[in-house]
Amino acid sequence: MKNVNETRGPAILVVDDDASLASTLKDFLTREGYGVEVAFSAGEALAIQAANPRIPLALVDLIMPLTDGLTLSDELRRANPDMTVVIMTGYATIETAVEAIKRGAEDYVTKPFDYEAMRKKIARLMEVVELRERVAQLEKNLERHSCFENIVTVSPSMERVLERGRMAAATDASLLIVGETGTGKEMLARAIHEASPRARQPFVAVNSGALPRELVESELFGFRRGAFTGAYNDAPGIFSAASGGTVFLDEIGEMPKDVQVKLLRVLQEGELRPVGSTRAIQVDVRVVAATNRTLDELRSTLLREDLYFRVATIVLEVPPLRTRPEDVMVLAQHFAGRLSRRYGREISISRAGLELLLGYSFPGNVRELENLVESAAAVSADNPQVITDRDLRPMLRGSPTSSLPAKVSESLSMEQMEKLTIQQALRVSAGNRTKAASLLGISRDTLYRKLRQYQV
Repeated sequence: MKNVNETRGPAILVVDDDASLASTLKDFLTREGYGVEVAFSAGEALAIQAANPRIPLALVDLIMPLTDGLTLSDELRRANPDMTVVIMTGYATIETAVEAIKRGAEDYVTKPFDYEAMRKKIARLMEVVELRERVAQLEKNLERHSCFENIVTVSPSMERVLERGRMAAATDASLLIVGETGTGKEMLARAIHEASPRARQPFVAVNSGALPRELVESELFGFRRGAFTGAYNDAPGIFSAASGGTVFLDEIGEMPKDVQVKLLRVLQEGELRPVGSTRAIQVDVRVVAATNRTLDELRSTLLREDLYFRVATIVLEVPPLRTRPEDVMVLAQHFAGRLSRRYGREISISRAGLELLLGYSFPGNVRELENLVESAAAVSADNPQVITDRDLRPMLRGSPTSSLPAKVSESLSMEQMEKLTIQQALRVSAGNRTKAASLLGISRDTLYRKLRQYQV
């Protein structure tokens, strides 16, 4: 594999105090198509790495003055744990090879070199480097995109919504997501987009209620030069910019009726007419809409009836957090765990803090819960930090009222609720305890302790 790192600097670092041998090796690797940097000492090697921190492979001589190859390998890998190190030695023994591998070297080669064997070995190692980089990129994509797996829930009602969302993702039908403010409607819309055949194309979100009324049409559908004062050039608009992908129309009930007519044409005919244009243009977009209003309000007063039926081909209703007490526990601990990683210190929530949260109605839903935990964590530098009910109570709106249905609230203790939540997490993770612990925001050791405690 050639030029694995050609766009990001050298791919191979050669370290050898024998200038003649280092030059010969550099010429060979350059002919093979790799970018190469040469160092004649440990100090030079570390300086080159500092300037090129993503060099993936180093060929390091074992015997050098001042700093030997194994010690240098340790330092190079300390600066970049992903670096692959190959030891070069003219004193090959089993002991040398074993020590090199123990210290983290990937392999070793003997002098004088068998250049054909060297060619194959370098090619193999660079293929591994490329594979590692592809995996890392995939992991970054998963972190960046809100896939279904990133939606933290153990609630049966929310699991049913996600299952319908997964099925909806396989279709190209218009979709309406209904739910209170803060329930995660946009996250669900992004997950559906990422799981759909349109995943490689744009996802463009727009809040219909936040656009100035006089600019809604031009923002959505674009305009032509001279269409109005200030229109000095053509502008494509949101639908054209999202061609091939998904347009997420949040708070669609706030869209003016005259604009709804043009949106209906996009849904029916797949075409739109920019402001100031006499010609229609074709667009290929999927529309996912969302609202915090009721379906009755949308249908009876806020949307044209014909548009309502076009938008609501599939309807997903996201339940409010107050009806999902098991998710309150899981999400609170998930947010605490995420903040622990962000701040580099251990952050957790006390039993009394969790009980307080379980008794709160969460008018702002998941978004409010996240803000509560983050606000409590942000005003402390303790390590470890335990967020208590005293930290949370001043931030609650009004007096906490039970978020649990009356019968459940009366019949379940904190321990019983925790046991049920753990059982649900295991069910959602198909019995995978590592995944269940991650979902619950606790360590595997803590999960095993609680499994024994509750005899799950």
